[in-house]
Amino acid sequence: MARKSMRAEIVEAALEQFHIRGYNAAGVKDITDAAGTPKGSFYNHFDSKEALAVVALERYGAACRMEDLADSDVEPLTRLRRHFEFLRDETVRHEFTRGCLVGNFAAEIADRSDVIRAGVRQSFQQWAALITAALTEARHAGSVRPDLDPETTARFLLSAWEGTLVMARADRSANAFDSFFTVAFDTLLVRDGGHTGA
Repeated sequence: MARKSMRAEIVEAALEQFHIRGYNAAGVKDITDAAGTPKGSFYNHFDSKEALAVVALERYGAACRMEDLADSDVEPLTRLRRHFEFLRDETVRHEFTRGCLVGNFAAEIADRSDVIRAGVRQSFQQWAALITAALTEARHAGSVRPDLDPETTARFLLSAWEGTLVMARADRSANAFDSFFTVAFDTLLVRDGGHTGA
């Protein structure tokens, strides 16, 4: 198997370091050490740590399998539920020590960096657009009530999810996830009192 490019190795290491340490605590040397690359090589690939953070956000979206939300071979509510189940399982796998990198950056650094705030905003917009599209399909298929507003609901689900992650990390427990899935999929995203299932 071909070795990853030095740039790709730096991005992968940055994603891990930002997720473990946070943006401010993860220095360029920490990232290049984790990547096994010389610190001096960093600026051959990135103008700044901020620029790397934006690329890491993009890589995070890919790691979260956002493309699954657009898989037309899977019923839209099923793919939406599976998406959040995957994210829940990743959080549990890491023993509740990591949240959503987009939300983490929004809370930690977005107020002090226009570059990262723009990256966070774009990440949330792309995520919301994919959820909106799935909910629009579900509405057209009659899987949810016809007056459901897909765009507003998508934004609400993302806000609820980010809050759920904060609660789960604070409690070191999956209880918050149980509440999210019950309210989102058994109350909000049902038609005529039905049950969506998975």
